Amino acid sequence: MSQPQVVYVPFKAGLPPMRAYMRSLWHRRAFISEFARSELREQNFGSLFGQLWLVLNPLLLSGVYFLLIYVIGGTSDSTRFGHLTATLFLFYLIANSLTGGVKAITSGQRLILNTSFPRIMLPISAVVVAIFRFLPTLVVALAIHAILGLPFSLQMLWAIPVLFIAVVMALGMAILISCINVYFRDISSMLPYLTRSLLYLSPILYEASKISSHIKRYEIVNPIFYLLDSWSRVMVHAQAPHPRALLHASFFALTIFIVGTYFFLSRERDFAVRL
Repeated sequence: MSQPQVVYVPFKAGLPPMRAYMRSLWHRRAFISEFARSELREQNFGSLFGQLWLVLNPLLLSGVYFLLIYVIGGTSDSTRFGHLTATLFLFYLIANSLTGGVKAITSGQRLILNTSFPRIMLPISAVVVAIFRFLPTLVVALAIHAILGLPFSLQMLWAIPVLFIAVVMALGMAILISCINVYFRDISSMLPYLTRSLLYLSPILYEASKISSHIKRYEIVNPIFYLLDSWSRVMVHAQAPHPRALLHASFFALTIFIVGTYFFLSRERDFAVRL
């Protein structure tokens, strides 16, 4: 029996037939899961020390930052450490999605050149890896919350929609940057500086309420500012997030996801030539 041939035909606005594309993507969900598991095994996630390091790395970083804040500021408290830890863990979900997504296409060169499949599966797999790496830190964050004696309430269930918004934003960022890296390879070298700048410009080392009014006007341009602020209010203070903060985070998450997905799908057939 002869091998099936894939024929590419022009389509309007550069987008593939979305119904067939989504059906093909859904049928390959098992591949996404196994591909993400293989990436985790490559990062020693299957070993005890590998899983332990997923928690120790951000935990040690939060301890270093907390010590730095204590030395410079002179005062600190348990609430501040809880805020630092919880927001840093969520930030690493987004940062790890960007780090895995930036080379998702370029590192899958052989797979792309030899196999026909929806290319968007590769950045999606990178985000799945980031989610698996985030889950152990979520358990640690709740344990730290209890040890520090911070409040618990039903308002903490708001963490579910906030986390969903974070995943959508991380997915959109991973899809967008994976496509950009195909055309501008230097973006992967710049990414560590971009994520570090985003770390300092976001309410992680400080709470959003402590920002001066002069700087507060610029917080609206940071896509994860209100997301992390909402996460802190829910996970640290056990309070409901501000509706304005959720709308801001949702707007940025959907915008980045839609723009990134459109840009990716409209350029997907060009990847084989660029690689």
